Amino acid sequence: MLANELGRRGVSVLLADEKDSTAFNPQANATQARTMEHFRRLGFADEIRAQGLPADFPTDIAYFTRYAGHELARFRLPSAQQAKTRARELRGSWSAAELPHRVSQKYVEAELRRQAERLDGVDVRYAHRILNFTEHSDHVITTVEHRHTGERFEVRSHYLMGADGPRSAVRERLGLSYTGETGVQRDFMGGRMFAVYLRCPTFYEQMPHAPAWMNVTFNGDRRAFMAAVDGKGEFAFHTQLRPHEKEDAITEADARGLFCAAVGRDLPVEILSKGGWTAGHSLVADHFRRGRVFLGGDAVHLFTPTGGLGYNTAVEDAVNLGWKLAAVLHGQASPALLDTYEAERRPLALRNTSYARKFADSLGLFTPVAELEQDSAEGAAARAAAGLYLKQHGRAEFNIPGITFGGRYDGSPAIIADGSPAPADAANTYTPTASPGGRPPHFWLQDGSSLYDHFGFGWTLLCLGQPDADTTPFSHAMQRYRGSLTVLHLDDPEVIAGYEVPLVLIRPDQIVAWRGSLADCSDAERIIDRLLCHVLPG
Repeated sequence: MLANELGRRGVSVLLADEKDSTAFNPQANATQARTMEHFRRLGFADEIRAQGLPADFPTDIAYFTRYAGHELARFRLPSAQQAKTRARELRGSWSAAELPHRVSQKYVEAELRRQAERLDGVDVRYAHRILNFTEHSDHVITTVEHRHTGERFEVRSHYLMGADGPRSAVRERLGLSYTGETGVQRDFMGGRMFAVYLRCPTFYEQMPHAPAWMNVTFNGDRRAFMAAVDGKGEFAFHTQLRPHEKEDAITEADARGLFCAAVGRDLPVEILSKGGWTAGHSLVADHFRRGRVFLGGDAVHLFTPTGGLGYNTAVEDAVNLGWKLAAVLHGQASPALLDTYEAERRPLALRNTSYARKFADSLGLFTPVAELEQDSAEGAAARAAAGLYLKQHGRAEFNIPGITFGGRYDGSPAIIADGSPAPADAANTYTPTASPGGRPPHFWLQDGSSLYDHFGFGWTLLCLGQPDADTTPFSHAMQRYRGSLTVLHLDDPEVIAGYEVPLVLIRPDQIVAWRGSLADCSDAERIIDRLLCHVLPG
């Protein structure tokens, strides 16, 4: 994602990845709406939405005693096909240029690679690992090795970004460490988990229930969650290991047994890959940067994967850092702008890991009663009670416009506050606001287009309800630094009401940076200097 951001901004990039290619295993499965809006901004949201499940496949979250047993609850969500239509109909909390998309990370990663490799100046090297790096006053020297041939070479760059996962060698070399909770034990989603990427072509034929994207079991024997990968028979199956189950000893036959226990009947299964992992993390690094070296993604925040927040938080790390690096390298912004990366992203990582932990507690600490699977009045009552709880939980975990859209950068030097109060931060509700520091309110314009599609790739100045207003002071102020400013004049009553003031500056990452009146045009140079950190607050 960072290579896509930088390449489109005219910055040359070398991307080294130790893997031979993009991911084979499914990994993350939920692309949130804000991430889809960023894919749209970069020009390939439709390509992402075409990946993964069939266009008409339901993206429901369904809870079962076992997959072939009783259905306990279902939270219904639109298919990819329906999402494109519904996005244009929704208002309020879910007014967005794009709705969420359920797609395995393996498909997203491959598309991001295809997009990056098309860009001039982006050099993608798989099967290459970083051996060492040395920071100097104005550059970094990095030693890279081809994993198969042993060939080594050195790269001189202005900056280095370590997006090298939870065991980040870059983070360790910088002497930085995680803080937060780890090793949290729960009945489910806490402790050792076992992942199985499998193919079961007869699954849907054998199940008495409608298909769902996310399938969760709730019983006292085999708790699991399973995401549909292709909608035809490939699944990412994850189950909680019991104390006596040792992952190193789990054979392919054992893995089939774990899956069939969750199904509640034997089915033919092909194991594509398997391995253990740990749930119960809620970790954020103490710093996201040291000198000319930055960190992002799992290298600085590690989630228990509830709510699908880890991958989406990582994407926004790249979005945030990408435009800032480009602005500094092109001489548009002061190097002090790069200090705002940690100042803005670390609080969001703490916020998002906290939300994920709450979802994991809600699901993992809710335990099944003994009679849940009994064919009796007591069993039926237990299933009804569990269903009520799980339906509420599903809505709480997967209807999250507040988390998706409500992240804010209040207090950042790259934001000029106007004294307006920000809405309360809540997972399941989102109040659109143009208060500086957050996502701009989204509107569908009268011609049917998204407001976001009219924003520039650089900075955007909205001029609302004043078609003849002279905004050239802002254009001239940005031109002093060879920056790009798109001036967008609109007379749409909904947009005017939503933004409340005539002038609004939108950053390249589609965050409201400042808003004010036409009288503020006389102060344009000071405003631009502040936002590009040529002049720091105070």
